[in-house]
Amino acid sequence: MTARPKTLPRLEPERVAPEDDTIEQGKRLLLVDDRGLSLSERLANHFYRLTWNTPLHAMRLKGKYPLKLLAVPPELVPGDARAGKALRAGYFFYRGMKQPLLGLDYKKIDQPIGFVDHIHRFRWLADLAAATTLDNAVPVAEQQMRAWLAAHGETPSEPAWRADNAGWRILTWTTYSPLILSSGDLVYRSLVLNCIARTARHLDRSADKAPIGLARITAWTGIIAAGLLLPGGEPRQIYGEAGLKRALESAFSADGGIISRSPQEQLEAIALLSMLSGVYQVRRRDLPGWITELTERAVAAMLGILHGDGAPGNWQGGAWTDPSRVTTIIAASGVRTRPLRQARDWGYQRLAAGQTVVQVDAAPPPVARLARTGCASTAAIEVSDGPVRLIVNCGGAALAGAIIDDEFAQALRTTAAHSTLTLNDSNSTAIQPDGSLGRGVSQVELDRQELDQGSRLEIGHDGYARRLGFQHKRLILLSAEGRELRGEDMLLPVERRRRIADCSYALRFHLGPDVEPTLTADRQGALLRLANGALWQFRVNAGELVLEDSLWIDGEGRPHQTQQLLVNGIADKGGTSIGWLLKRSG
Repeated sequence: MTARPKTLPRLEPERVAPEDDTIEQGKRLLLVDDRGLSLSERLANHFYRLTWNTPLHAMRLKGKYPLKLLAVPPELVPGDARAGKALRAGYFFYRGMKQPLLGLDYKKIDQPIGFVDHIHRFRWLADLAAATTLDNAVPVAEQQMRAWLAAHGETPSEPAWRADNAGWRILTWTTYSPLILSSGDLVYRSLVLNCIARTARHLDRSADKAPIGLARITAWTGIIAAGLLLPGGEPRQIYGEAGLKRALESAFSADGGIISRSPQEQLEAIALLSMLSGVYQVRRRDLPGWITELTERAVAAMLGILHGDGAPGNWQGGAWTDPSRVTTIIAASGVRTRPLRQARDWGYQRLAAGQTVVQVDAAPPPVARLARTGCASTAAIEVSDGPVRLIVNCGGAALAGAIIDDEFAQALRTTAAHSTLTLNDSNSTAIQPDGSLGRGVSQVELDRQELDQGSRLEIGHDGYARRLGFQHKRLILLSAEGRELRGEDMLLPVERRRRIADCSYALRFHLGPDVEPTLTADRQGALLRLANGALWQFRVNAGELVLEDSLWIDGEGRPHQTQQLLVNGIADKGGTSIGWLLKRSG
């Protein structure tokens, strides 16, 4: 395990994606509705949660005891066999963290929230199933199921009964029902089946109160699954389909990207819809066309931010994801399509030629209510050469846990943790002390052209305009064969009443963990040796080039020591321009 560094760098037939993924010349992407929940919304949600302990809510959860499940959905997204073996050894294992089963108090699990949610969602059932046979898995699963029911089966509470956790629980309980319903104890079996029904009734009233986005999608997915798998569920299925359609319309942009702009949430949503498709399949019901259409768009957008290694870029708090898991989830969706090159609304641009893939964050950060791990990364880039990451972002802000504490996670959200330009040692979008995003980028200008010579992309944002009087523009040109990437970062003065005369800038290129850099003698360039034997040359025509320590977060939240190319300089009140070049040798 790599130790955490002491400091962070400063600051069937193939379905084909639509051909009209070109972008309007000079299109302006605006940040809209950048408000969190209103006070009245927060109070209403808090009051609703308080009602969970009242006799009224208890009455709402009562109903017929189901005698059986109508079917067992297929296992489309297998779990992690390593985590399953840990369960058999006596502890939950999640992102490098351990929780012993012996003495576990399900009413108060002393772990980071992500780990707590993983346990309450019973997603570990997939891990257990992947690690051993049914006969060996059943005793472990049943023991934990009994313990959870004793703690939470009767009275709803957070986080156990939070809408997204409850939705996931219905999907995992039904998919892995052989692990928890194989007992000959009829009283226990009745308790499990009744808890599934009670969870569905709870979601009937709480799904639309879940936060917009993935959480609400998860809740409505659970409702539909319960409607299809429990006797007499036709009315709930119809009700759930209407709710899910609303949730998807509000959670995804027109190009298929989730509005949180998180690759991890995008992949999670595809997994959810794929599992729901399996429920329809096992019940021999037709999947609504709008689910199929949305899944196709979501998969194309997801493919658009995959690097040559098959894993997504480090965007909006995400980190490297095992490519085999990505491949499994995409395969489970049943969608075959091409990567979306230009996600207008989701905000990611993909340039690809030869073995080179360039990804660009060409949009404002997500709106406040979706930005728990949102990053000030506008105009940042990532570059890969085949399976090797050349230029990266640090990533990992969403993986706070055993190694990454909350303060460290906040630092990973800063502009300095991304491969772009920072001005006056500040963020392009402010990150407030409470973790919310403040003022900064509200408008992004974007212009892209596909030429015989290659791809040309120009973006500009106003993140520094009001505070420091400069607009940041970035021009990127990828050659047709993918062996040359040219760039220019410009600081252009804008009209304002007050301007700081001179501003320091820092242009960062964080290097991947398999890149070995060496500065040239004139200190205006560097040689970058990749683990696959490739050699890239870097040159810059302004500022002072130095090598500094950096880091890269892997999929389990572990920091890996890396380095960064850092170009320092001063922008006077007339502005400045920094040209740079990445060229593949040999």
